[in-house]
Amino acid sequence: MDQAEKLRAIIKQQNQVSTSSTRIITVTSGKGGVGKSSTSINLALQFRREGKRVLIFDADFGLANIEVMFGVIPKYTLADIMFKGREIKEIITEGPEGVMFVSGGSGIAKLVNLDHEQVKRLVHKLSDLEDIADVIIVDTGAGISSSVLEFVASSPEVLLVTTPEPTSITDSYALLKALAMHQDFDRDSVKINVIANKVSSAAESKAVYEKLSAVVQRFLGIELIYLGDVPFDSNITRAVMKQKPVSIAYPSSNPAKAFRAISERLINGDDCVTVEKKGVSYFFSKVFETRRRK
Repeated sequence: MDQAEKLRAIIKQQNQVSTSSTRIITVTSGKGGVGKSSTSINLALQFRREGKRVLIFDADFGLANIEVMFGVIPKYTLADIMFKGREIKEIITEGPEGVMFVSGGSGIAKLVNLDHEQVKRLVHKLSDLEDIADVIIVDTGAGISSSVLEFVASSPEVLLVTTPEPTSITDSYALLKALAMHQDFDRDSVKINVIANKVSSAAESKAVYEKLSAVVQRFLGIELIYLGDVPFDSNITRAVMKQKPVSIAYPSSNPAKAFRAISERLINGDDCVTVEKKGVSYFFSKVFETRRRK
């Protein structure tokens, strides 16, 4: 049995385990600057305010957006688990209002170099997140790099953040097209939600979604779910300058209210497709196996 087959066996084993209580949501975008990390953080805060234990997994190893926006520098990253023997609880940093986060750091880029036993140990340690968090929000990098696609293809729930800018819509389509061609993407088991950010009105938001949804449905055969919008507001810029999420800096602002409405929609799930929760181990096993096949 070669290394890839062994890793597939790990995934199969995790898939046979009872369904998980931890929800994994991956937030992504086709280009930078559309508010992806802001969406991750503000939704995490709203989940936390609903009594959920929330952890953000910062998978954007090129930038440190989460720690910058939280104003907190992590002591350890994912690399310290892999190469320095740290435990999962040691690399968790606590942010505002008890929202936890883990920095991927340079560790994500080094995953391809792990051998079978290292992957097995890493997945085992990450499985402890099952007992720590009710919701894990994975904040990916922007664009269609292999690391982004691996996390998105492995996730049961995806939040695609886009804006009314034509380039943002085009890049969102490019991301979904690359995802549709990814060998590990199963369109029947992944729910893709769309959030329209920086919109001037509800009508503009709907137009963004309908434009993107129509072309994606026609050419890629992927169904998109409209989750809501976040209005353009100068309070977001002010919050960024303060290194605070808008939900903390300006809790009564329209963007904060929008994030609250989106989080409630995600929690209640009245208009969403039910997704099977296969667990933290299954998710990370799938991500890491894909990276090692490159």
